[in-house]
Amino acid sequence: MEKLSLNKIRDLFLGFYESKEHYRRQSFSLIPEKDKSLLIINSGMAPLKPYFSGLETPPSKRMTTCQKCIRTGDIENVGYTSRHGTFFEMLGSFSFGDYFKNESLTWGWEFITEVLHMPTDKLWVTVYQDDDQAYDIWKDVIGIPEERIVRLGKGDNFWEIGTGPCGPCSEIYYDRGEKYGCDNPDCKPGCECDRYVEFWNHVFTQFNKDEEGNYTDLAHPNIDTGMGLERLACIMQGVESIFDIDTIQYILQGVVRVSGVKYRGGEAPTDVSIRIITDHLRSMTFMIGDGILPGNEGREYVLRRLIRRAARHGRMLGIEGAFLSELCDKVIDVSGKAYPELEKRRIMIRKVVSVEEEKFASTIDQGMKIINGYLEEMAESKETVISGEKAFKLHDTYGFPIDLTKEIIEESGYNVDIEGFEREMKAQKERSQVEQDMEGTGWEEATADFVFEGDTVFTGYDHMVEHSLVKAMFWDKKPLKEVHEGETCRIALDKTPFYAESGGQTCDTGLVYNDNGVAEVLEVKKLQNIFVHKIIVRKGVVKLGDKVECMPHAPTRNMTSANHTATHLLHKALRETLGEHVKQAGSSVTKDGLRFDFNHFQAMTDQELETVEDIVNDKISHFLHVNTEVMSAKDAFKEGAMALFGEKYGDVVRVVSVGSYSKELCGGTHVSNSGQIGAFKILNEAGVASGVRRIEAVTGLGILRKYDEDESLINSTAEALKSKRELMADKSTALQDEIKALKKELEELKSAEMNKGLGNLVDEAEEINGIRLISKKFDDYNINDLRSLSDKIKEENKNIAMVFATVSGEKITFLVSLTDDLVGKGLHAGKLIKEIAAAAGGGGGGKADMAQAGAKDTSKVEEALNKAKELLAQ
Repeated sequence: MEKLSLNKIRDLFLGFYESKEHYRRQSFSLIPEKDKSLLIINSGMAPLKPYFSGLETPPSKRMTTCQKCIRTGDIENVGYTSRHGTFFEMLGSFSFGDYFKNESLTWGWEFITEVLHMPTDKLWVTVYQDDDQAYDIWKDVIGIPEERIVRLGKGDNFWEIGTGPCGPCSEIYYDRGEKYGCDNPDCKPGCECDRYVEFWNHVFTQFNKDEEGNYTDLAHPNIDTGMGLERLACIMQGVESIFDIDTIQYILQGVVRVSGVKYRGGEAPTDVSIRIITDHLRSMTFMIGDGILPGNEGREYVLRRLIRRAARHGRMLGIEGAFLSELCDKVIDVSGKAYPELEKRRIMIRKVVSVEEEKFASTIDQGMKIINGYLEEMAESKETVISGEKAFKLHDTYGFPIDLTKEIIEESGYNVDIEGFEREMKAQKERSQVEQDMEGTGWEEATADFVFEGDTVFTGYDHMVEHSLVKAMFWDKKPLKEVHEGETCRIALDKTPFYAESGGQTCDTGLVYNDNGVAEVLEVKKLQNIFVHKIIVRKGVVKLGDKVECMPHAPTRNMTSANHTATHLLHKALRETLGEHVKQAGSSVTKDGLRFDFNHFQAMTDQELETVEDIVNDKISHFLHVNTEVMSAKDAFKEGAMALFGEKYGDVVRVVSVGSYSKELCGGTHVSNSGQIGAFKILNEAGVASGVRRIEAVTGLGILRKYDEDESLINSTAEALKSKRELMADKSTALQDEIKALKKELEELKSAEMNKGLGNLVDEAEEINGIRLISKKFDDYNINDLRSLSDKIKEENKNIAMVFATVSGEKITFLVSLTDDLVGKGLHAGKLIKEIAAAAGGGGGGKADMAQAGAKDTSKVEEALNKAKELLAQ
């Protein structure tokens, strides 16, 4: 049996099934496209569910793939066993109602014996206990001796998940030899020992299971086979661990080089850390390559957890500074040919990992100090569980994923109150939830009894004036027949030119009128397919059944449309400048400007913002034709139209194209030519959530308004500085220099006064329990001044404990400092300050010789200082 590389095995498998007329498809993305039940692709058949269920037509009745997969359900085993990994590749061959068991098994046998040249005497197979057809194919058609065909029960060789398609399966095993076996003379596949390794499963989906548990034959049975590439490579390369196969070993040696730690392949903690980092490097590289960015929820959280877990194990190996981003290159080196998206996004992958490492590095040391403090407290109090509140603080303040906290705590023999943590998380979400209020009730509730037969026809794409019929009239859950001057209600029309708020675009406003009355349209919402207009009658009366003229306010519509088209140009320009991982995460389009949220892992640089702005203005100045087209969703995606990820679209969609530059699915209103936007100016770029950035911008007249605002600000600032506009910068610099000089002079005076009274402080020290205590309150002193004072006292004195408090406004800062001889006797400043600060409603900690804490109750300063006396007396 030839020793084959992992990449060679993959090519041989896919090439073999191509020769059997299978469509060879590139791996699907790790992000499930249409399966909301799945967080991330975790098997070879997962992306093919629409084909197996009949919801979609496959490109061919025969397919073969090598699918990238992520599984983190047993992440705690990764690094500790030879077979567990969070990332793996799954080889698969599939038939959608075409061939069945005979071809599946005979072709499988042909591949492993004639292509891979596995010795036939090492191969065993299992079949479902009642599947005589599969048994006979193995025995009579392929010729495997009966003693190497094992019948197993439903738990081992029957595939089903609840109700629906299901069926028996047949698995192929490799015999590793007697030395891996057990004492059972009847040892064979199905035994719990390590001798027989299952490496290929052939699932025969031939039944449908109903709610009563009955099985009926499918009209068109399917084939779904899956073979783990890494496990197969272990067999072909004669190694026992996935970490010893060629591609993974290449990555692992990179970790060894960076860490300077020798890898022995055993169970030592350093070996475990090296394997964990190696595995997680594969996962993070492939996930980012598919556009997943670190975050706090869903698959984004999975990625953050993997990166931060790997970073922590790097620290445990003694690696200083960031190192993961560099090692991602190792993954791309060995996998980039098979997965070209990795090579294409190499720079982005490294940057995302680097940024996440830096974020975690800024908090990990402080977070570990907090954890170690918790562990010390539990050891002293003999508690065994860290509270959910404390675990949440580590998550919320120091960026420790709960799984990482749990892992660290459990390594020390303690547990975490996960239920308590989840309660804290839920409470935080409830606190941060933004309540949307519409007239004291939700819109859906307020219109719950709105009765209107049929749908509203929207004509506003093509018409700014419409002749309509008032079909329904309603207010406060009551139907109305007429509304008089000064009164408000909601009406539904048979057709309307008023755009209803949706897709991030604000609604139209305007007038509804006839000879009997005039009403102002204040807002428009969609209730299913009914456009509901909120109106206030300005003159006369509006009645149910009236024929009315409808006229949206043209300037508002035009400016809103310009801003909406600008968001499309902005979206495209961001993808060009930052990378294809950029996806819209939300937007708001009004007449006054636009707000665009997008996925990105760091703040944009000034150069990037300038580039994006220049691109958008360039497309505006080219006066590109804006075309809208209604087509099938399938055709739209074929033409490369951008869609909002996660949005549901019908069979027919509206596509908006700006020249040949931008093409998006969109139901909003737009200008007919990019030149009508006028100009585009970015006002601000900032982060709004983990991995989400926000750009605020204006166009056209909005830029002029912004210019006027800035002019007014400049004039008022010049007046305040008593300076001419052109001299404002110089005047500001001069004032700053003057302020710095005054601050320095003030600090020097404070220091002199403090040093002058230094001797008095020592002389006035109060002796408690054989220890001299200096306790004093200062007003508006810097904590560094107090540190300096304590250091000077400690230089010339022993047996002194200092407890200082400085009050600035509503804030108190405490400092506890101990001379070395007191530390040697067992006193601990960090422990003392916790109780002292607590007396004033605060908290903090620190080292044995010096610690500081904050508090807010300024009325309790003296009480806190007295607490120090109590503690020393004890």
